[in-house]
Amino acid sequence: MRKLVFLFVLFATFGVVVRAADVTFKASAPEAVVMGETFRLSYTVNAEGKDLRVPEIPDFDVLIGPSTSTSMSTQIVNGKMTTETSLTFTYILQPKKEGTFNIAPATIKVKGANYTSNALAIKVLPPDKADEAAKEGSTGTGISKDDAFLTIDVSKRNVYEQEGILVTFKLYVRKDIAGIDQPKFPEFEGFLAQEVELPQNKQLVMENYKGKNYGTAVIRQTVLYPQRSGKIIIPSGKLDLVLRVPGPPKQRSSVFDDFFGGSSSYIDVKKELTTPSVTIDVKPLPSGKPASFSGAVGNFTMTSSINSNNVKTNEAVTVKVKISGNGNIKLVKNPEVVFPNDFEVYDPKVDVDIKTTAAGSSGTKTIEYMAIPRYAGDFEIPAIAFSYFDTKTNSYKTITSEPYKLHVEQGAGGGTSPVISNFSNKESVKYLGKDIRYLKVNDIHFVPNNELFFGSFMYYMCYLIPAILFIVFFFIYRKQVKENSNLALVRTKKANKMATRRLKNAGKLLKENKKEEFYDEVLRALWGYLSDKLSIPQASLTKDNVEAELTKYGVDEPLIHEFMDILNTCEFARYAPAQASDAMDKLYEQTVDAIGKMENTIKK
Repeated sequence: MRKLVFLFVLFATFGVVVRAADVTFKASAPEAVVMGETFRLSYTVNAEGKDLRVPEIPDFDVLIGPSTSTSMSTQIVNGKMTTETSLTFTYILQPKKEGTFNIAPATIKVKGANYTSNALAIKVLPPDKADEAAKEGSTGTGISKDDAFLTIDVSKRNVYEQEGILVTFKLYVRKDIAGIDQPKFPEFEGFLAQEVELPQNKQLVMENYKGKNYGTAVIRQTVLYPQRSGKIIIPSGKLDLVLRVPGPPKQRSSVFDDFFGGSSSYIDVKKELTTPSVTIDVKPLPSGKPASFSGAVGNFTMTSSINSNNVKTNEAVTVKVKISGNGNIKLVKNPEVVFPNDFEVYDPKVDVDIKTTAAGSSGTKTIEYMAIPRYAGDFEIPAIAFSYFDTKTNSYKTITSEPYKLHVEQGAGGGTSPVISNFSNKESVKYLGKDIRYLKVNDIHFVPNNELFFGSFMYYMCYLIPAILFIVFFFIYRKQVKENSNLALVRTKKANKMATRRLKNAGKLLKENKKEEFYDEVLRALWGYLSDKLSIPQASLTKDNVEAELTKYGVDEPLIHEFMDILNTCEFARYAPAQASDAMDKLYEQTVDAIGKMENTIKK
């Protein structure tokens, strides 16, 4: 009685809050069981429930049940006590036959309201077949090669370049596991690897394999996208297990040893499990690629939108393109959006949301293109085209948006003064003056003839030198204006400068040992340099047309191969396991050297 009074005072002091929030009613049972063995079927509700109604279970014998157990947990947070009650009803079942059987939902009443549990599907496996060679290949500790092994399963072994395949490493074991070491998986060279997130607490699931029942668990699942054609080998993986097996019987020291199991002993045995290597035959993509194809492989959709069709000068125009689907979406290049010549175009903003499952990598890539019109008038943004290779039909498909009509009105502060734009720096805009100021002349002042500056040598030189300088600067200015009007030439001249700036950023990331950011920055520097140098938009750049264009400019084949090797190394290294710092240093030096050689080769 005193304890009850104490608890009542304690609850009143702290303020008891009984969790009467959402009521959950859940059914649980093993996913697979073996014919002839028993298992538990449990129904759990997080409140005081009554009147449990379980559906008929004709495919199983109910040996025991329902047995009821109650648990309570209490937490005190900020002076408030929270109590949660859990009520569990347990049945012991035994299957009547093999197959997969469904158990319908059960119902229970909580405070006058009915709640329904989830349904269950249980697979009943056949018992182990008698194996006359069960001991064949076993060690002295009684472990055979069939007691534990690791498999590698590849969804497809004959694929196209950039087509995703699922690789699964699965453990099969018939003994108790005492310990497991960190698995050693292959590095997947030649692939872009996307890991499938698996549950943290893996539970062994029963599965019948070649007539025997095993506890199984998926150790790793990875979606691979081959980056080149040809035969690519996936090396073997390795896993070290510690299995617990019965040891030699102990010497009896008491008559109670048999009763308490003291006469038996167990020993731990280490076993190394390996998988065979697998060869993937990668076919190159078929010919007939559309002009807007940039390497997307899978199944995709594209939508586009514009923020407004009526704007004023110096107001931003934003075109948003959204690409969704399943495939190598992380490698999909931005579609090209062509703005009118009088628009100042900025680098697009890209947002990627990708999730990788056993079905592949799926998600959305959103690209926002921004430009600013400087003149009033009516303009048109041409239709946006996006092409991809459909792995279901093995054909190329092109999605095209509608063109956008744009009306630009003169904004505040506008005028008719000409505008000089520095296309290498979009933020620098200068307006020329509108008039020439009048030069006022003072009253005439006479001086003696011998003191006159007029007619002297210095007098004529003061006219001649400015005239010569004026002519020289006039021609230089005309040449600069002509070159600045040629956007392609401006970009070509600025190519090395922009690449050097990005490589400086890559050098900082290298010192900070930020691997993925380092390789991304080197890739941006290379693709940006090639785009500026060859006067080709980045969205239209591919490895094939880069090689062709560099050959046209007379670049040596070894230098072309050096550029291609750097691009491939960066693409592989971003998703491969951590690289050594000396490899990153070597790649950085190789990139700087390659751009220097290219500058000496292509001179404009």
